Amino acid sequence: MKLNIHPSQTPTPLALRDERVANPGFGKYFTDHMVIAKWSGDTGWSDGDLQAYGPLVLDPATLVFHYAQEIFEGMKAYRWSDGSVALFRPYENAKRFNKGATRMALPEIPEDFFVNSVEQLVSQDKAWVPHKSGEALYIRPFMFASEVAIGVRPSNEAIYCLIATPVGAYFDPKKPVTVWISTEYVRAAPGGTGEVKCGGNYAASLMAQKAAAAQGCDQVVWLDAIEKKWIEEMGGMNLFFVKGDKERGATIFTPKLTGTLLPGITRDSILTVAKDLGYQVEEGMISVDQWREGVASGEISEVFACGTAAVISIVGGVKSENGGWINGDGQSAPIAMQIREHLLGIQHGSVEDKHGWIVKVD
Repeated sequence: MKLNIHPSQTPTPLALRDERVANPGFGKYFTDHMVIAKWSGDTGWSDGDLQAYGPLVLDPATLVFHYAQEIFEGMKAYRWSDGSVALFRPYENAKRFNKGATRMALPEIPEDFFVNSVEQLVSQDKAWVPHKSGEALYIRPFMFASEVAIGVRPSNEAIYCLIATPVGAYFDPKKPVTVWISTEYVRAAPGGTGEVKCGGNYAASLMAQKAAAAQGCDQVVWLDAIEKKWIEEMGGMNLFFVKGDKERGATIFTPKLTGTLLPGITRDSILTVAKDLGYQVEEGMISVDQWREGVASGEISEVFACGTAAVISIVGGVKSENGGWINGDGQSAPIAMQIREHLLGIQHGSVEDKHGWIVKVD
């Protein structure tokens, strides 16, 4: 697959672009270009086109509208102090994208083309990458069933698309969130699509998020679908529990991947960074009761969630139908913040990358 470059003839005026990059919000503004590539069961993948950002024209009978056959990814490009730009573990996104494609009966896309399309889009729209630490260019690759037909079957046509948006923090890292433990809804069941980044998972989560908001909470915590006792995720983010503290020695614990949890790239990176910083790491099962009792005894000193968008967000309070509790002092999480700053340091180039995670964009 080749990528043909067609620069926009009407890019965003410089002053407006700089204004948007300086105050990006999250997902409000989009860069001047996007990437499109098409696949058919008969001919395979076409070459891709990097072209001006603009609307997609789709027939009302396009299969994705009716059967939700689609996947997406989330990744970032980071500005370094010398003005250069870097991607963080893009090949891991490519691998997860293709694993999701297989699960959703969509075609895999060559990993090298996936990463090259990201590099070329970021290179073309480099001026859209913010300069502040913690801000980045959020990159959204996605693929969907594009055949025009009605019928429950895998599509014989698909479209790969890539867009980007400058972003600030998804959550304020210094402001702890309060979570609602949902017992009415479940996010995923064994054998389902819990480990896939597909839109249906997120659409199905919205009612539980509304229920959490009605309880005065920022996010929902999901339990397993069978026993409804084991902690899985927070919203679309992986959860971590700090057992112990810096004085006593700490273990960074996270629920293990069971097929119902998203295998987060940030999650995997935190497990590695925690080891680099001298902490023990552990993956396993933790129940609601174990969470509550661990906080009460002081065994669990911090709780935080992680993901590409938010990086790390402190979980300060918990509410449920059976009462609530405060994690630690409800305000601070020094180990979580240490891990966050170290990870951001790698991404922005101020901390040495010992693991080959960084891919510089020419």
